[in-house]
Amino acid sequence: MSDLHTIPGAVSAPVVSLDAAHMSFGPVHALRAATLEIAAGECIGLVGHNGAGKSTLANVINGRLSPTQGAVTYRAGDATLTNGQKAQASGVRSVFQELSLCPNLTVLENLRIPFRTMPRKNWRRVARQKMQDALDLVFPGHGIKPSATVGNLTIAERQMVEIAIAFADRDSEPSLVILDEPTSSLDAAIAQQLLDHIKRFCTEGGAVLFISHMMGEIFDVSTRIVIMKDGQIVDDQPARNFTRESIVDAMGHVAPDDTDTGATRTAKTLGAEVVRAENGLNARQGEIVGLAGLAGHGQAEALAQIFFDHSSVWKSSGNPEVVFVAGDRTRDGVMPLWSILRNLSLTTLSEFSNRILVDRGKESDLVQNWKQRIGIRTDNVSNPILSLSGGNQQKVLFARALASSAPIVVMDDPMRGVDVGTKKEVYQMIRDEAAKGRSFLWYSTETDEILECDRVFVFRTGHIAAELSGDEITEENILAASFEMQEAAV
Repeated sequence: MSDLHTIPGAVSAPVVSLDAAHMSFGPVHALRAATLEIAAGECIGLVGHNGAGKSTLANVINGRLSPTQGAVTYRAGDATLTNGQKAQASGVRSVFQELSLCPNLTVLENLRIPFRTMPRKNWRRVARQKMQDALDLVFPGHGIKPSATVGNLTIAERQMVEIAIAFADRDSEPSLVILDEPTSSLDAAIAQQLLDHIKRFCTEGGAVLFISHMMGEIFDVSTRIVIMKDGQIVDDQPARNFTRESIVDAMGHVAPDDTDTGATRTAKTLGAEVVRAENGLNARQGEIVGLAGLAGHGQAEALAQIFFDHSSVWKSSGNPEVVFVAGDRTRDGVMPLWSILRNLSLTTLSEFSNRILVDRGKESDLVQNWKQRIGIRTDNVSNPILSLSGGNQQKVLFARALASSAPIVVMDDPMRGVDVGTKKEVYQMIRDEAAKGRSFLWYSTETDEILECDRVFVFRTGHIAAELSGDEITEENILAASFEMQEAAV
Protein backbone atom coordinates (compact mmCIF):
# COMPACT_ATOMS: atom_id res chain seq x y z
CA MET A 1 0.00 0.00 0.00
CA SER A 2 1.37 3.40 -0.96
CA ASP A 3 1.90 6.18 1.55
CA LEU A 4 2.49 9.38 -0.40
CA HIS A 5 1.07 11.93 2.02
CA THR A 6 4.29 13.95 2.23
CA ILE A 7 5.28 15.10 -1.25
CA PRO A 8 8.34 17.36 -1.65
CA GLY A 9 7.47 20.54 -3.50
CA ALA A 10 3.74 19.79 -3.66
CA VAL A 11 1.45 22.79 -4.26
CA SER A 12 -0.45 23.63 -1.07
CA ALA A 13 -3.74 24.76 -2.65
CA PRO A 14 -6.08 21.87 -3.59
CA VAL A 15 -6.47 21.21 -7.28
CA VAL A 16 -10.23 21.07 -6.76
CA SER A 17 -12.60 21.36 -3.79
CA LEU A 18 -16.26 20.40 -3.55
CA ASP A 19 -18.46 21.98 -0.89
CA ALA A 20 -21.82 20.21 -0.39
CA ALA A 21 -22.15 19.66 -4.15
CA HIS A 22 -25.52 18.29 -5.21
CA MET A 23 -26.48 17.08 -8.68
CA SER A 24 -30.05 16.34 -9.69
CA PHE A 25 -31.47 15.11 -12.98
CA GLY A 26 -35.15 15.87 -12.51
CA PRO A 27 -36.36 13.71 -9.62
CA VAL A 28 -33.14 11.66 -9.62
CA HIS A 29 -30.55 12.79 -7.05
CA ALA A 30 -27.30 11.45 -8.52
CA LEU A 31 -25.04 13.33 -6.10
CA ARG A 32 -25.96 14.44 -2.58
CA ALA A 33 -24.02 17.05 -0.58
CA ALA A 34 -20.58 15.84 -1.65
CA THR A 35 -17.70 17.53 0.15
CA LEU A 36 -14.20 16.62 -1.04
CA GLU A 37 -10.75 18.12 -1.52
CA ILE A 38 -8.09 16.71 -3.85
CA ALA A 39 -4.56 17.94 -3.28
CA ALA A 40 -1.35 17.54 -5.25
CA GLY A 41 0.43 14.25 -4.50
CA GLU A 42 -2.75 12.36 -3.64
CA CYS A 43 -4.17 9.30 -5.32
CA ILE A 44 -7.77 8.97 -4.20
CA GLY A 45 -9.38 5.59 -4.71
CA LEU A 46 -13.10 6.04 -5.40
CA VAL A 47 -15.23 2.93 -4.85
CA GLY A 48 -18.91 2.08 -4.75
CA HIS A 49 -21.43 -0.12 -6.49
CA ASN A 50 -22.59 0.60 -10.03
CA GLY A 51 -24.94 3.59 -9.89
CA ALA A 52 -23.53 4.86 -6.57
CA GLY A 53 -22.69 8.25 -8.14
CA LYS A 54 -18.98 7.83 -8.94
CA SER A 55 -19.21 8.97 -12.55
CA THR A 56 -21.44 11.91 -11.61
CA LEU A 57 -18.91 13.00 -8.99
CA ALA A 58 -16.14 12.72 -11.58
CA ASN A 59 -18.11 14.80 -14.08
CA VAL A 60 -18.71 17.51 -11.48
CA ILE A 61 -14.98 17.57 -10.68
CA ASN A 62 -13.91 17.82 -14.33
CA GLY A 63 -16.44 20.56 -15.04
CA ARG A 64 -18.66 18.68 -17.48
CA LEU A 65 -21.50 19.10 -15.00
CA SER A 66 -22.21 22.14 -12.83
CA PRO A 67 -23.81 21.18 -9.52
CA THR A 68 -27.43 22.16 -8.97
CA GLN A 69 -26.48 23.08 -5.39
CA GLY A 70 -23.21 23.65 -3.56
CA ALA A 71 -19.92 24.87 -4.97
CA VAL A 72 -16.85 23.63 -6.83
CA THR A 73 -13.58 25.55 -6.48
CA TYR A 74 -10.59 25.09 -8.79
CA ARG A 75 -6.98 26.15 -8.52
CA ALA A 76 -7.60 28.39 -11.55
CA GLY A 77 -10.30 30.53 -9.97
CA ASP A 78 -11.00 33.11 -12.68
CA ALA A 79 -14.62 34.09 -12.10
CA THR A 80 -15.18 34.77 -15.80
CA LEU A 81 -14.60 31.13 -16.72
CA THR A 82 -17.12 28.29 -16.67
CA ASN A 83 -16.45 25.28 -14.45
CA GLY A 84 -15.28 23.32 -17.49
CA GLN A 85 -12.85 26.06 -18.47
CA LYS A 86 -11.57 26.36 -14.89
CA ALA A 87 -11.02 22.59 -14.73
CA GLN A 88 -9.14 22.63 -18.03
CA ALA A 89 -7.02 25.62 -16.94
CA SER A 90 -6.25 23.80 -13.67
CA GLY A 91 -4.94 20.75 -15.53
CA VAL A 92 -7.88 18.41 -14.80
CA ARG A 93 -8.12 15.56 -17.33
CA SER A 94 -10.40 12.53 -17.55
CA VAL A 95 -10.42 9.01 -18.98
CA PHE A 96 -13.83 7.40 -18.77
CA GLN A 97 -14.95 3.81 -19.07
CA GLU A 98 -16.82 4.65 -22.28
CA LEU A 99 -13.84 5.62 -24.43
CA SER A 100 -14.19 8.83 -26.43
CA LEU A 101 -11.60 8.41 -29.19
CA CYS A 102 -12.63 9.07 -32.80
CA PRO A 103 -12.31 5.67 -34.51
CA ASN A 104 -11.88 7.09 -38.01
CA LEU A 105 -8.85 9.19 -36.99
CA THR A 106 -5.31 8.09 -36.30
CA VAL A 107 -3.80 7.95 -32.82
CA LEU A 108 -1.84 11.17 -33.32
CA GLU A 109 -4.91 12.94 -34.76
CA ASN A 110 -6.84 12.04 -31.60
CA LEU A 111 -4.14 13.76 -29.56
CA ARG A 112 -4.51 16.84 -31.79
CA ILE A 113 -8.15 17.35 -30.71
CA PRO A 114 -7.50 18.34 -27.06
CA PHE A 115 -4.13 19.96 -27.90
CA ARG A 116 -5.49 23.49 -28.49
CA THR A 117 -2.10 25.20 -28.87
CA MET A 118 -0.61 22.70 -31.32
CA PRO A 119 1.55 24.58 -33.86
CA ARG A 120 -0.04 24.67 -37.30
CA LYS A 121 3.22 24.12 -39.13
CA ASN A 122 4.42 20.51 -39.08
CA TRP A 123 1.82 19.70 -36.43
CA ARG A 124 1.75 16.01 -37.41
CA ARG A 125 5.44 15.65 -36.62
CA VAL A 126 4.90 17.33 -33.23
CA ALA A 127 1.79 15.24 -32.45
CA ARG A 128 3.56 12.03 -33.47
CA GLN A 129 6.45 12.72 -31.11
CA LYS A 130 4.18 13.83 -28.23
CA MET A 131 2.04 10.72 -28.65
CA GLN A 132 5.04 8.42 -28.86
CA ASP A 133 6.56 9.98 -25.74
CA ALA A 134 3.30 9.62 -23.77
CA LEU A 135 2.83 5.97 -24.74
CA ASP A 136 6.46 5.16 -23.94
CA LEU A 137 6.14 6.90 -20.58
CA VAL A 138 3.06 5.01 -19.39
CA PHE A 139 3.25 1.74 -21.34
CA PRO A 140 6.86 0.90 -22.25
CA GLY A 141 7.04 -1.64 -25.06
CA HIS A 142 3.45 -0.92 -26.14
CA GLY A 143 3.94 -1.49 -29.89
CA ILE A 144 1.26 1.06 -30.88
CA LYS A 145 2.06 3.26 -33.89
CA PRO A 146 0.92 6.92 -33.66
CA SER A 147 -0.07 6.66 -37.34
CA ALA A 148 -2.44 3.71 -36.68
CA THR A 149 -6.17 4.27 -37.22
CA VAL A 150 -7.95 3.96 -33.87
CA GLY A 151 -10.77 1.85 -35.30
CA ASN A 152 -8.23 -0.85 -36.20
CA LEU A 153 -6.87 -1.11 -32.65
CA THR A 154 -8.02 -3.62 -30.05
CA ILE A 155 -10.08 -2.29 -27.15
CA ALA A 156 -7.03 -2.69 -24.88
CA GLU A 157 -4.91 -0.61 -27.26
CA ARG A 158 -7.63 2.05 -27.48
CA GLN A 159 -7.74 2.24 -23.70
CA MET A 160 -3.95 2.60 -23.59
CA VAL A 161 -4.07 5.42 -26.15
CA GLU A 162 -6.72 7.36 -24.25
CA ILE A 163 -4.82 6.99 -20.97
CA ALA A 164 -1.59 8.14 -22.63
CA ILE A 165 -3.36 11.21 -24.07
CA ALA A 166 -4.54 12.12 -20.56
CA PHE A 167 -0.97 12.06 -19.22
CA ALA A 168 0.58 13.63 -22.34
CA ASP A 169 2.48 16.92 -22.38
CA ARG A 170 -0.05 19.19 -24.12
CA ASP A 171 -1.08 22.83 -23.64
CA SER A 172 -0.27 22.50 -19.96
CA GLU A 173 0.87 19.75 -17.62
CA PRO A 174 -1.81 17.54 -16.04
CA SER A 175 -2.41 18.25 -12.36
CA LEU A 176 -5.34 15.87 -11.75
CA VAL A 177 -6.12 12.84 -13.91
CA ILE A 178 -9.48 11.10 -13.38
CA LEU A 179 -9.30 7.43 -14.33
CA ASP A 180 -12.61 5.54 -14.48
CA GLU A 181 -12.01 1.76 -14.58
CA PRO A 182 -8.79 2.33 -16.55
CA THR A 183 -7.62 -1.30 -16.42
CA SER A 184 -10.94 -2.91 -17.39
CA SER A 185 -9.61 -4.02 -20.80
CA LEU A 186 -5.94 -4.42 -19.90
CA ASP A 187 -4.17 -7.64 -18.99
CA ALA A 188 -2.30 -7.88 -15.70
CA ALA A 189 1.12 -6.90 -17.07
CA ILE A 190 -0.11 -3.76 -18.87
CA ALA A 191 -2.33 -2.82 -15.92
CA GLN A 192 0.70 -2.97 -13.64
CA GLN A 193 2.54 -0.57 -15.95
CA LEU A 194 -0.28 1.93 -15.48
CA LEU A 195 -0.35 1.48 -11.69
CA ASP A 196 3.41 2.04 -11.54
CA HIS A 197 3.04 5.24 -13.57
CA ILE A 198 0.24 6.51 -11.31
CA LYS A 199 2.50 6.14 -8.28
CA ARG A 200 5.34 7.96 -10.07
CA PHE A 201 3.00 10.71 -11.21
CA CYS A 202 1.70 11.31 -7.68
CA THR A 203 5.19 11.17 -6.17
CA GLU A 204 6.17 13.98 -8.56
CA GLY A 205 3.26 16.16 -7.35
CA GLY A 206 0.39 15.11 -9.61
CA ALA A 207 -2.99 13.90 -8.35
CA VAL A 208 -5.21 11.03 -9.49
CA LEU A 209 -8.84 10.13 -8.86
CA PHE A 210 -8.84 6.38 -9.42
CA ILE A 211 -12.21 4.66 -9.88
CA SER A 212 -12.05 0.87 -9.84
CA HIS A 213 -13.86 -2.25 -8.68
CA MET A 214 -10.50 -4.04 -8.40
CA MET A 215 -9.69 -3.95 -4.70
CA GLY A 216 -6.07 -4.94 -5.20
CA GLU A 217 -5.51 -1.98 -7.50
CA ILE A 218 -7.23 0.41 -5.09
CA PHE A 219 -4.93 -0.63 -2.25
CA ASP A 220 -1.87 -0.62 -4.51
CA VAL A 221 -2.07 3.04 -5.56
CA SER A 222 -4.37 4.90 -3.18
CA THR A 223 -3.33 7.26 -0.43
CA ARG A 224 -6.99 7.90 0.47
CA ILE A 225 -10.10 5.89 -0.21
CA VAL A 226 -13.49 7.53 -0.72
CA ILE A 227 -16.58 5.32 -0.63
CA MET A 228 -19.90 6.28 -2.23
CA LYS A 229 -23.38 4.88 -1.76
CA ASP A 230 -26.64 6.17 -3.24
CA GLY A 231 -25.03 9.39 -4.43
CA GLN A 232 -23.38 10.20 -1.10
CA ILE A 233 -19.82 10.05 0.18
CA VAL A 234 -20.21 7.70 3.14
CA ASP A 235 -16.54 7.34 4.12
CA ASP A 236 -13.26 9.15 3.41
CA GLN A 237 -10.09 7.99 5.16
CA PRO A 238 -6.43 7.20 4.52
CA ALA A 239 -6.10 3.93 2.59
CA ARG A 240 -4.20 2.28 5.44
CA ASN A 241 -7.34 2.49 7.63
CA PHE A 242 -9.33 0.17 5.34
CA THR A 243 -9.47 -3.54 4.65
CA ARG A 244 -11.24 -5.21 1.76
CA GLU A 245 -14.00 -6.30 4.12
CA SER A 246 -14.51 -2.84 5.61
CA ILE A 247 -14.81 -1.32 2.13
CA VAL A 248 -17.41 -3.86 1.02
CA ASP A 249 -19.34 -3.32 4.26
CA ALA A 250 -19.31 0.48 3.77
CA MET A 251 -20.55 0.03 0.20
CA GLY A 252 -23.65 -1.58 1.68
CA HIS A 253 -23.43 -5.00 0.10
CA VAL A 254 -21.55 -7.97 1.53
CA ALA A 255 -20.11 -10.12 -1.24
CA PRO A 256 -19.47 -13.83 -0.65
CA ASP A 257 -16.04 -14.69 0.71
CA ASP A 258 -13.22 -15.43 -1.68
CA THR A 259 -13.33 -19.04 -0.51
CA ASP A 260 -16.52 -19.45 -2.55
CA THR A 261 -14.61 -19.10 -5.83
CA GLY A 262 -12.48 -21.46 -7.87
CA ALA A 263 -10.32 -22.23 -4.82
CA THR A 264 -12.95 -24.79 -3.78
CA ARG A 265 -13.26 -26.28 -7.26
CA THR A 266 -14.74 -29.77 -7.21
CA ALA A 267 -14.91 -32.39 -9.93
CA LYS A 268 -18.20 -32.59 -11.82
CA THR A 269 -19.70 -34.81 -14.45
CA LEU A 270 -19.63 -33.28 -17.92
CA GLY A 271 -21.61 -34.14 -21.03
CA ALA A 272 -20.59 -34.61 -24.63
CA GLU A 273 -18.33 -32.21 -26.48
CA VAL A 274 -20.36 -29.27 -27.86
CA VAL A 275 -17.57 -27.04 -29.22
CA ARG A 276 -14.51 -28.01 -31.23
CA ALA A 277 -12.47 -25.32 -33.03
CA GLU A 278 -9.68 -25.78 -35.56
CA ASN A 279 -7.12 -24.35 -33.12
CA GLY A 280 -7.93 -27.08 -30.56
CA LEU A 281 -10.20 -24.99 -28.33
CA ASN A 282 -13.08 -27.15 -27.13
CA ALA A 283 -15.82 -27.36 -24.49
CA ARG A 284 -18.14 -30.01 -23.15
CA GLN A 285 -21.72 -29.73 -21.99
CA GLY A 286 -21.85 -28.12 -18.54
CA GLU A 287 -18.23 -26.94 -18.66
CA ILE A 288 -16.86 -23.46 -17.93
CA VAL A 289 -13.87 -22.95 -20.23
CA GLY A 290 -11.61 -19.95 -19.75
CA LEU A 291 -9.47 -18.16 -22.32
CA ALA A 292 -6.45 -16.47 -20.74
CA GLY A 293 -3.17 -14.85 -21.69
CA LEU A 294 -2.01 -11.35 -22.52
CA ALA A 295 -4.64 -9.12 -24.14
CA GLY A 296 -4.70 -9.10 -27.93
CA HIS A 297 -3.23 -12.57 -28.42
CA GLY A 298 -6.17 -14.05 -30.33
CA GLN A 299 -8.72 -14.78 -27.61
CA ALA A 300 -11.42 -12.45 -28.97
CA GLU A 301 -10.92 -13.75 -32.51
CA ALA A 302 -11.26 -17.35 -31.29
CA LEU A 303 -14.53 -16.53 -29.53
CA ALA A 304 -15.89 -14.70 -32.58
CA GLN A 305 -15.13 -17.70 -34.80
CA ILE A 306 -16.93 -20.07 -32.41
CA PHE A 307 -19.94 -17.75 -32.30
CA PHE A 308 -20.19 -17.56 -36.10
CA ASP A 309 -19.64 -21.30 -36.48
CA HIS A 310 -22.63 -22.01 -34.24
CA SER A 311 -25.08 -19.36 -35.41
CA SER A 312 -26.98 -18.75 -38.61
CA VAL A 313 -25.66 -16.04 -40.90
CA TRP A 314 -29.03 -15.22 -42.45
CA LYS A 315 -31.87 -15.72 -39.99
CA SER A 316 -32.65 -15.76 -36.27
CA SER A 317 -33.86 -18.85 -34.48
CA GLY A 318 -36.37 -19.44 -31.73
CA ASN A 319 -33.88 -21.88 -30.27
CA PRO A 320 -30.44 -20.30 -30.73
CA GLU A 321 -27.41 -22.52 -30.27
CA VAL A 322 -25.08 -19.79 -29.03
CA VAL A 323 -25.38 -16.36 -27.43
CA PHE A 324 -22.74 -13.66 -27.06
CA VAL A 325 -21.85 -11.29 -24.19
CA ALA A 326 -19.77 -8.38 -25.44
CA GLY A 327 -17.01 -6.75 -23.44
CA ASP A 328 -16.84 -3.75 -25.80
CA ARG A 329 -20.45 -2.80 -25.19
CA THR A 330 -20.29 0.47 -27.15
CA ARG A 331 -19.23 -1.31 -30.35
CA ASP A 332 -20.73 -4.79 -29.97
CA GLY A 333 -23.31 -4.64 -27.18
CA VAL A 334 -25.89 -1.96 -26.48
CA MET A 335 -28.36 -0.43 -28.91
CA PRO A 336 -27.86 3.19 -27.82
CA LEU A 337 -31.22 4.51 -29.05
CA TRP A 338 -33.24 1.75 -27.39
CA SER A 339 -34.63 1.41 -23.89
CA ILE A 340 -33.24 -0.82 -21.15
CA LEU A 341 -36.17 -3.19 -21.71
CA ARG A 342 -35.63 -3.52 -25.46
CA ASN A 343 -31.89 -4.05 -25.04
CA LEU A 344 -32.37 -6.81 -22.47
CA SER A 345 -35.08 -8.70 -24.36
CA LEU A 346 -33.36 -8.54 -27.76
CA THR A 347 -32.13 -12.15 -27.96
CA THR A 348 -35.34 -13.64 -26.53
CA LEU A 349 -37.99 -11.93 -28.69
CA SER A 350 -38.49 -14.95 -30.95
CA GLU A 351 -38.89 -17.20 -27.92
CA PHE A 352 -42.10 -15.49 -26.79
CA SER A 353 -43.40 -14.24 -30.12
CA ASN A 354 -46.32 -15.53 -32.16
CA ARG A 355 -45.28 -15.21 -35.78
CA ILE A 356 -44.70 -11.46 -36.14
CA LEU A 357 -46.26 -10.32 -32.83
CA VAL A 358 -44.33 -10.04 -29.55
CA ASP A 359 -46.09 -10.90 -26.29
CA ARG A 360 -45.29 -7.65 -24.48
CA GLY A 361 -46.55 -9.02 -21.16
CA LYS A 362 -44.10 -11.92 -21.23
CA GLU A 363 -41.35 -9.58 -22.39
CA SER A 364 -41.98 -7.20 -19.48
CA ASP A 365 -42.12 -10.06 -16.96
CA LEU A 366 -38.81 -11.44 -18.20
CA VAL A 367 -37.08 -8.06 -18.00
CA GLN A 368 -38.41 -7.27 -14.53
CA ASN A 369 -37.28 -10.70 -13.32
CA TRP A 370 -33.73 -10.16 -14.57
CA LYS A 371 -33.66 -6.59 -13.31
CA GLN A 372 -34.18 -7.98 -9.80
CA ARG A 373 -31.92 -11.03 -10.20
CA ILE A 374 -28.85 -9.16 -11.41
CA GLY A 375 -29.50 -5.84 -9.65
CA ILE A 376 -29.88 -3.36 -12.52
CA ARG A 377 -30.05 0.09 -10.90
CA THR A 378 -33.01 1.86 -12.50
CA ASP A 379 -36.49 2.95 -11.48
CA ASN A 380 -37.95 2.34 -14.92
CA VAL A 381 -36.80 -0.20 -17.52
CA SER A 382 -38.36 2.02 -20.19
CA ASN A 383 -35.58 4.55 -19.63
CA PRO A 384 -32.89 4.79 -22.34
CA ILE A 385 -30.05 2.29 -21.97
CA LEU A 386 -27.55 5.18 -21.88
CA SER A 387 -29.20 6.49 -18.70
CA LEU A 388 -27.46 3.63 -16.87
CA SER A 389 -23.90 3.65 -15.59
CA GLY A 390 -21.37 1.62 -17.59
CA GLY A 391 -21.46 -1.25 -15.12
CA ASN A 392 -25.26 -1.42 -15.20
CA GLN A 393 -25.21 -1.45 -19.01
CA GLN A 394 -22.90 -4.46 -18.77
CA LYS A 395 -25.39 -6.15 -16.42
CA VAL A 396 -28.08 -5.71 -19.09
CA LEU A 397 -25.89 -7.46 -21.66
CA PHE A 398 -25.19 -10.33 -19.29
CA ALA A 399 -28.88 -10.69 -18.39
CA ARG A 400 -29.73 -10.64 -22.11
CA ALA A 401 -27.53 -13.69 -22.66
CA LEU A 402 -28.62 -15.73 -19.63
CA ALA A 403 -32.29 -15.00 -20.33
CA SER A 404 -32.02 -16.86 -23.64
CA SER A 405 -32.27 -20.62 -24.06
CA ALA A 406 -28.95 -20.92 -25.90
CA PRO A 407 -26.91 -23.87 -24.54
CA ILE A 408 -23.57 -22.20 -25.39
CA VAL A 409 -22.63 -18.81 -23.92
CA VAL A 410 -19.63 -16.99 -25.41
CA MET A 411 -18.32 -14.20 -23.12
CA ASP A 412 -15.73 -11.63 -24.22
CA ASP A 413 -14.50 -10.07 -20.94
CA PRO A 414 -18.12 -9.57 -19.80
CA MET A 415 -17.58 -8.18 -16.29
CA ARG A 416 -15.81 -4.96 -17.30
CA GLY A 417 -16.79 -2.23 -14.84
CA VAL A 418 -19.14 -4.40 -12.76
CA ASP A 419 -18.93 -4.02 -8.98
CA VAL A 420 -17.43 -6.71 -6.75
CA GLY A 421 -20.72 -7.77 -5.15
CA THR A 422 -22.46 -8.28 -8.49
CA LYS A 423 -19.45 -10.16 -9.85
CA LYS A 424 -19.72 -12.74 -7.09
CA GLU A 425 -23.44 -13.14 -7.77
CA VAL A 426 -22.83 -13.54 -11.50
CA TYR A 427 -20.12 -16.15 -10.85
CA GLN A 428 -22.69 -18.14 -8.89
CA MET A 429 -25.23 -17.76 -11.72
CA ILE A 430 -22.66 -19.11 -14.18
CA ARG A 431 -21.95 -22.12 -11.95
CA ASP A 432 -25.69 -22.76 -11.51
CA GLU A 433 -26.31 -22.56 -15.27
CA ALA A 434 -23.35 -24.86 -15.95
CA ALA A 435 -24.76 -27.37 -13.46
CA LYS A 436 -27.92 -27.43 -15.62
CA GLY A 437 -25.85 -28.32 -18.69
CA ARG A 438 -25.01 -24.94 -20.16
CA SER A 439 -21.50 -24.46 -21.57
CA PHE A 440 -19.49 -21.24 -21.17
CA LEU A 441 -16.47 -20.00 -23.11
CA TRP A 442 -15.14 -17.11 -21.07
CA TYR A 443 -12.34 -14.74 -22.03
CA SER A 444 -11.27 -12.48 -19.18
CA THR A 445 -8.37 -10.15 -18.41
CA GLU A 446 -8.95 -10.74 -14.67
CA THR A 447 -7.18 -13.70 -13.09
CA ASP A 448 -9.85 -14.05 -10.39
CA GLU A 449 -12.41 -14.77 -13.11
CA ILE A 450 -10.21 -17.30 -14.89
CA LEU A 451 -9.83 -19.15 -11.58
CA GLU A 452 -13.61 -19.76 -11.67
CA CYS A 453 -13.22 -21.97 -14.76
CA ASP A 454 -13.09 -25.77 -15.01
CA ARG A 455 -10.49 -25.69 -17.77
CA VAL A 456 -8.32 -22.88 -19.18
CA PHE A 457 -6.65 -22.35 -22.55
CA VAL A 458 -3.78 -19.84 -22.39
CA PHE A 459 -3.26 -17.94 -25.66
CA ARG A 460 0.04 -16.56 -26.91
CA THR A 461 0.64 -14.88 -30.31
CA GLY A 462 -2.67 -16.18 -31.65
CA HIS A 463 -2.16 -19.81 -30.64
CA ILE A 464 -2.98 -21.98 -27.63
CA ALA A 465 0.18 -22.12 -25.53
CA ALA A 466 -1.16 -24.26 -22.68
CA GLU A 467 -4.24 -26.14 -21.51
CA LEU A 468 -4.78 -26.16 -17.75
CA SER A 469 -7.33 -28.00 -15.67
CA GLY A 470 -8.13 -28.61 -12.01
CA ASP A 471 -5.34 -27.62 -9.63
CA GLU A 472 -3.15 -26.59 -12.58
CA ILE A 473 -5.26 -23.43 -12.95
CA THR A 474 -3.15 -20.96 -10.99
CA GLU A 475 -1.96 -17.42 -11.63
CA GLU A 476 1.65 -18.63 -11.76
CA ASN A 477 0.93 -21.23 -14.46
CA ILE A 478 -1.11 -18.78 -16.53
CA LEU A 479 1.64 -16.15 -16.42
CA ALA A 480 4.33 -18.72 -17.22
CA ALA A 481 2.43 -19.86 -20.33
CA SER A 482 1.69 -16.26 -21.36
CA PHE A 483 5.32 -15.14 -21.32
CA GLU A 484 7.23 -18.33 -22.15
CA MET A 485 7.80 -17.62 -25.84
CA GLN A 486 8.75 -13.99 -25.20
CA GLU A 487 11.35 -15.03 -22.63
CA ALA A 488 12.77 -17.69 -24.92
CA ALA A 489 13.25 -15.12 -27.68
CA VAL A 490 15.35 -12.80 -25.47
